[in-house]
Amino acid sequence: MSRPLEGVTVLDFSTLLPGPMCTLLLAEAGARVIKIERPGTGDEMRGYTPRVGADSVNFALLNRGKRSIAIDLKDATARTRLEPLLRAADVVVEQFRPGVMDRLGLGYEALRALNPRLIYCAITGYGQTGPRAQVAAHDLNYVAESGMLSLAAGADGAPVVPAALVADLAGGAYPAVINILLALRQRDRDGAGCKLDIAMSDNLFSFLYWALGEGELTGAWPGPASAMVTGGSPRYQVYRTQDGRFVAAAPLEQKFWETFCATIELPAALRDDRPDPQATRHAVAQCIAGRSADAWRAAFAGKDLCCCIVSTMQEAVADPQFRARGLFAHKISTDACDLTAVPVPVVDAFRDPQPAGYPRLGEGNDLLVRG
Repeated sequence: MSRPLEGVTVLDFSTLLPGPMCTLLLAEAGARVIKIERPGTGDEMRGYTPRVGADSVNFALLNRGKRSIAIDLKDATARTRLEPLLRAADVVVEQFRPGVMDRLGLGYEALRALNPRLIYCAITGYGQTGPRAQVAAHDLNYVAESGMLSLAAGADGAPVVPAALVADLAGGAYPAVINILLALRQRDRDGAGCKLDIAMSDNLFSFLYWALGEGELTGAWPGPASAMVTGGSPRYQVYRTQDGRFVAAAPLEQKFWETFCATIELPAALRDDRPDPQATRHAVAQCIAGRSADAWRAAFAGKDLCCCIVSTMQEAVADPQFRARGLFAHKISTDACDLTAVPVPVVDAFRDPQPAGYPRLGEGNDLLVRG
């Protein structure tokens, strides 16, 4: 079966994570993705460690199934050499600061004159406009300035560094894919391309919908250890076990809470957590601390109570649930070995099950007009 984006050509001027993850999803769904990289070093992520052959494993994972052109975009002949590809492209993805592509002669207005059907997707931290449009930042800065970081605090009250690059992926790569697909659908109707302004910091607020609503309605803006999902409730907590592992307990609904309380043998006087949530939380913590992680795993088995043991990454990869779902079935072919491909959120029916490699720097330069 043909994949849904076969026949769509994407020129990817991005580096590192947000743009490459976006174009990986497009490539997995059948798009022809051509990375535009600087000569000599290419995408900065090629130099990361650990390496698989000449390049980093990070680069290999994010660039499966793409091609690579190495060209100096500051060279006066670069645009001429790229012009046939620019005229034929359906999508351009870039993540430079606003104005950089314009100075290179590759901004949206210049490319629209060449190719009116082009969908031009610019991914940045703060968007194309606003007082911080030119400010340098990374994922941690975006989650900090959106208010998200303030809602997760450790025992000492300091915000905890997130384990996932939320802004890069959930605020950048995924919204970019969504809007590119919407733009392709719109182009099917009217034949016109468009420019997409994807701001990673903007897109974090959809994850904070509950905090926005609560703060606006009540005037009491949530903070760490105050709201239901930020540590204010004993029903949504991480508790330490006797052997130093952790239980992730989320028995929010009353039926789950009652089963949970009975299972851990919480004193009856503390099962109503409304009068003093912190007293109940302390009592639950004492109960959980009385047994090992394996003992709690056995106690929770077969019961509806929304609790589990916090897995290590090694345990998660070996988990029978994920194995049964075929989450790690797709492969990347490299000179050194076959790697497990990133489990991207593209259903198997739309993906090529065959192993695909990742591009060596400049291996696609035959696609350029000779300078």
